[in-house]
Amino acid sequence: MSNLTIFALALFIVTYVLMFSFQKIRPYVAIASAAIFVVVGSTGLFPGFEYTFSDALQKIDWNVIMMIAGTMGTVYLFIESKMPQLLSDILISKVHSVKWMIVAMSLFAGVISAFVDNVATVLMVAPVALAVCKKLDISPVAPIICIAVSSNLQGAATLVGDTTSILLAKAANLDFMDFFFVEGKLGMFWVTELGALASALIILWMFRSENQKVDIHDRTTVEDKVPSVLLCLTVACLIAASFIPYASNAQPGQFCKPEITNGLICMFFFVIGLIRQVVKDGNGEMLKGALMEIDYYTIALLAGLFVVIGGISEAGIIDLIGNTLAKLSGTGSRMSILLVYSVIVWMSVILSAFIDNIPYTATMLPIVAVITEQLNTVSAVEISPNLLYFGLLVGATLGGNLTPIGASANIAGIGILRKEGCEVSSGTFMKYGVPFTLAAVVTGYVLVWLIWM
Repeated sequence: MSNLTIFALALFIVTYVLMFSFQKIRPYVAIASAAIFVVVGSTGLFPGFEYTFSDALQKIDWNVIMMIAGTMGTVYLFIESKMPQLLSDILISKVHSVKWMIVAMSLFAGVISAFVDNVATVLMVAPVALAVCKKLDISPVAPIICIAVSSNLQGAATLVGDTTSILLAKAANLDFMDFFFVEGKLGMFWVTELGALASALIILWMFRSENQKVDIHDRTTVEDKVPSVLLCLTVACLIAASFIPYASNAQPGQFCKPEITNGLICMFFFVIGLIRQVVKDGNGEMLKGALMEIDYYTIALLAGLFVVIGGISEAGIIDLIGNTLAKLSGTGSRMSILLVYSVIVWMSVILSAFIDNIPYTATMLPIVAVITEQLNTVSAVEISPNLLYFGLLVGATLGGNLTPIGASANIAGIGILRKEGCEVSSGTFMKYGVPFTLAAVVTGYVLVWLIWM
């Protein structure tokens, strides 16, 4: 290993150890680590490693940042309208116990997340779960965690559900319908849904003792429905925009959208709601409340992590991992293929628990294509690239559910809980995230192998 590789790995490991150990200072740790990467990359301490402040700004996913800020603002207006309380009253009237309420909320979040960004899904569904928990006088920690991990899972169900799916579709030349059926075989949608079913059974088992009856007699009255309309319009526009490709995925001459489209949509409806509310109330109290409701803690943490991940990527850590994996292609025997497939899936699970899955997936896709070509060269049977492509998607998408900082949706969910006065430790999150992830990944791992091999 070079000195740069050792330095980058050491700083990365120290960063995550500190964030796991000291939850309250996570943003400061992430920003400090990001600053070190920028200082080292700007001063030329390591030959060939250049990582300036301008480079770091480009690594930040401003689309996600704007989505969080805009959706949190709209959700604040949504909460103030009392619509979440009404939805919670309706939900409580449809279920018979706390455990079924948690399962229902998780599945509901999953369905939305198949078409809307994971972070936006959490920010939209969490207020309803919080209202339910307040009605029932129970802790919101477990329901919010389950909503976050369910959102991450279902992002792999469709081409528009997650950025990793979009990246894979471009690399594998898949369209929207190919996620349902491709080459006469079941696509990722069915693999993901069976994984969701398995994870729902795990949730049901984890909360098997939560048999408290849920009941409500009076329903909340909602007088202002405009915030609900704005939130629905946000969701509708996000879904509509998801069918328009980004410039990086568009064909020559095809109409494409800016990289920050989703963020602009969320901010637009937030601003519309604010202006309308200020005019209606005749004062700036709602404006002040909405701006204070934005979770700057979560935004700072995400921004820092984007820069850190960009730093280790520029240092060649992700490339090193991919090139090492490419050497496992072996002789092309069935066991050799199973070994490569297993390593791709489970390595992706582990790494995605700590590394943002977008740069990881983007790096691994061309490597997977090379590995498939090598295997087809030495193997007696032709191997579809979808075997390793879908295996990569299963591991990279679900791995983030292992840790509280493995996915943006998890960070957003924990940020919501923190604002409610609930500090979630890494151990508490993993109590729910680990069994959920294992159930979904094992299901996807087995199904993809059986379908494509």
